Amino acid sequence: MVAISILNIKDDFDKIKKIDELNPDYIHVDVMDGEFVENKVDFLTLPNIKSKIDVHLMVYDIKKYIDIYMKYNPEYITFHYEATDNILDYINYIKKLGIKVGISIKPDTSVENIIKYLSIIDLVLVMSVEPGRGGQKFINNSTNKIDELYNLREKNNYHYLIEVDGGINNTTVQSCKNADILVIGSYITMSNDVNDSYESILKTLD
Repeated sequence: MVAISILNIKDDFDKIKKIDELNPDYIHVDVMDGEFVENKVDFLTLPNIKSKIDVHLMVYDIKKYIDIYMKYNPEYITFHYEATDNILDYINYIKKLGIKVGISIKPDTSVENIIKYLSIIDLVLVMSVEPGRGGQKFINNSTNKIDELYNLREKNNYHYLIEVDGGINNTTVQSCKNADILVIGSYITMSNDVNDSYESILKTLD
């Protein structure tokens, strides 16, 4: 599956609609508070889109942003393991809203840190770049985490999806075979022809 990140086109509603017309599996909405990561980005307004929405919170005040972004009726809201000591509280809060819950881990955070939550979450987001800005290069050892999460899921019959975000293009996508959802941003959104770029990804996944 492909989730297209609209981080680099946040104020270009015409282009967001063009991305939506590609019928991706998800539109990926990155939210940053300027504290957990350096940049501050919000999507307090969005054009009407038909694609399912996947929200990635790079924030410290997690409940505040859950309450803001639940208005888009997202399929997933994902928060960062590193942003809080109250992991279970936020898992339960998101679930009570009828939204699927994800936990994201930074490149330097090991899978071991979240093992005790894997049986009760719906998604793990592996950051393959440092969170906070688009256009970075894929960190190659991210594939080790993807494979580890895949093997844990198979061994324990867990049901979470594995999502990977950062530096994915028609070349690095080959390294993410065991991921279920690929978050792709600038490779598509900043290309001269979004249709061609999206199609090149889909062909690689076939």
